[in-house]
Amino acid sequence: MPAESTLPTYEEMSSLVVELSGRLERALDELAGVRTELVEAKARILDLEVRLGQNSTNSSKPPSADGLAKPAPKSLREKSGRGPGRPKGQPGITLRQVCDPDHEVEYRPQGPCAGCGSDLAEAGVAHVERRQVFDLPERIGLEVTEHRILTCRCACGRAEKALVPEEVPVAPVQYGPRLAAAGIYLMHGQFLSKDRTARALADLFDAPVAAGTVASWIRTCATRLDAFGRLVADKVVTAPLAFFDETGFRTAGRLHWLHSASTGMFVHLSVHRRRGTEGTDAAGILPGFTGVAMHDAWAPYDTYTQATHALCAAHALRELIAVTERGSQAARCAAYRAIDSILALKKAADTARATGADRIEDRLKTGELKALRTTVRD
Repeated sequence: MPAESTLPTYEEMSSLVVELSGRLERALDELAGVRTELVEAKARILDLEVRLGQNSTNSSKPPSADGLAKPAPKSLREKSGRGPGRPKGQPGITLRQVCDPDHEVEYRPQGPCAGCGSDLAEAGVAHVERRQVFDLPERIGLEVTEHRILTCRCACGRAEKALVPEEVPVAPVQYGPRLAAAGIYLMHGQFLSKDRTARALADLFDAPVAAGTVASWIRTCATRLDAFGRLVADKVVTAPLAFFDETGFRTAGRLHWLHSASTGMFVHLSVHRRRGTEGTDAAGILPGFTGVAMHDAWAPYDTYTQATHALCAAHALRELIAVTERGSQAARCAAYRAIDSILALKKAADTARATGADRIEDRLKTGELKALRTTVRD
């Protein structure tokens, strides 16, 4: 008798096909999900690599953020072809003799004449060789000026006290404005701390100033500069071209932002807790500015639509340098073309200023801008 058939039935085959089709569909879905995750992971890895590779030469990071791993210096400037030393035509600083020195010291030959043996003490002067030494006085100390405010009594018996100028202090003893100016300069001009400023004043001028006194000078100066700060803000607001920037700034133990608005002559600095429009509005310049605003690509700047915006070429070059370091072959070539165009425009602008021209030659400007636009499209 023949053995029973072990082949599956049609119903079993159909069920198996449906089950395998479901498994395949689920596997394809899982594979698509894995591919999506892989793409996202690669994007995150690329983003992290870009961040790790950022420094002050290829991003908006300041040089202070480079830490110990500072990048090698890399300049985009072409060689000028000139030798070392002061460029021709540039004014120099040369120490020259003065006609009326503060002190004169004469040196007369001593002893007998080597020729005849006569005493040279009363000999006539045949020639004077002048050598001058410029130096600080042997002692730079404080000068004390006493202001005596007199009260006089008239014959009628009424006493009248003299009027005192504003610069005469109210306190019986205090330091004068010149020493205070020196302290403010050392602290804010040479960036010394309060303690080191006080020590420098004591060492240089024999003035035993306390660190708290230096701080009070700074507060007084800041108060008196309020009117000047408003004047500077008004000058920047009405300028045809101004430069805007911001950077982190710690004050009172917390992160604040130092907002800068400047022209070729004026610089306005303000500190605010916020970096964006809130801090910019508080400075009171960009909201009313209608000229050309030069800045980086920080997005809040673009919200001030009444101004004409221009991207800072230095920041654009950093971004292009980043592309030359990490982009594809085509992207690197395009970035190099854009860098060449920007540098050519800058060179043309420098040449125009040096020759007294008020504009760049149209032929060169049109050619470089066309090359730059082509690069951006690519």
